[in-house]
Amino acid sequence: MFKKTKPALFLASFATVGALALTACGGGGSDDGAKKSAGNAPAANGDRAGGQAGGGSADSSGYDLSLRSGTARENNAPQRTGDWANPPGKPAAKPVQRKWVQLSAGRAGALDPVVVNGSGFTLYRFDKDTAQPSRSNCSGACATTWPPVLVDPGSKIFVDGVKTSDVGVVKRADGTRQVTIGGWPVYRFSKDLKPGDTNGQGVGGTWFGVTPNGQKAGQPAGGGADQGGGQGQADPAGSVILFDNANFQDPAQGVAGPGCQNVARPKVASSLSADGSLKLWSRPNCKGESKVVSGDVADLRTVGFDNKVSSIAFG
Repeated sequence: MFKKTKPALFLASFATVGALALTACGGGGSDDGAKKSAGNAPAANGDRAGGQAGGGSADSSGYDLSLRSGTARENNAPQRTGDWANPPGKPAAKPVQRKWVQLSAGRAGALDPVVVNGSGFTLYRFDKDTAQPSRSNCSGACATTWPPVLVDPGSKIFVDGVKTSDVGVVKRADGTRQVTIGGWPVYRFSKDLKPGDTNGQGVGGTWFGVTPNGQKAGQPAGGGADQGGGQGQADPAGSVILFDNANFQDPAQGVAGPGCQNVARPKVASSLSADGSLKLWSRPNCKGESKVVSGDVADLRTVGFDNKVSSIAFG
């Protein structure tokens, strides 16, 4: 199945949304270090990174980067290269580390979901950066403490539970190329000493783990609006696309508000795409078990709602 970017997904699915609205029918060494919410299920088919890849205005044209679905291990990446070459607790300094990076939707400490690299180390975003356009404002001593996730021309980016349409690259002031998620440049924290550490969470009130769509990990719904030009997820959603499979894979169905709306095909959704917050319910007419989510969810197992959605409350 070919990969659909998010705009294409919305164009392809909003005919269904409209119809439903009218009818109202109801790195230390291996990539096993952190518990991954997406498991080993491959993400959507990979694309070439170019033009304005990602959620911001990342200048990735001419970077000759290859986005591949699945993990580095699934793609037979050589050992002691890429993310696996990075010694724990130290900045990313060796050129070999720029040959590939892995972006996996996972879990680290209390952060769920959060993006981790191929060795299971937490990746972060910085409030003083900007996402539109993508720009890093961390250099010098800052970049030693917070090593940017860098790639070289010809490198591979393995995406696992992160949509390729949310991944990009931005050129830093020193000429290196930094990976972005949702437009936000991403970093490691040099004081994270083992996979699953989240010692950088909340540092200075400006550093946060990054979610698979570029938001701040560990922030409650309505409390994690982006700064510096990013797009927050605090506002209520008016519609949602529910995918039968994880990682936004078809078949899909649309549901639109206002109020409580029953799902035409209940208890089949494994991922969803929305531009705001909404409440999922396990039974029709917004009854039973419920869960508030905000924005895209690549795998509903991470919120305990896989194959449970029967109705949705908007607004």
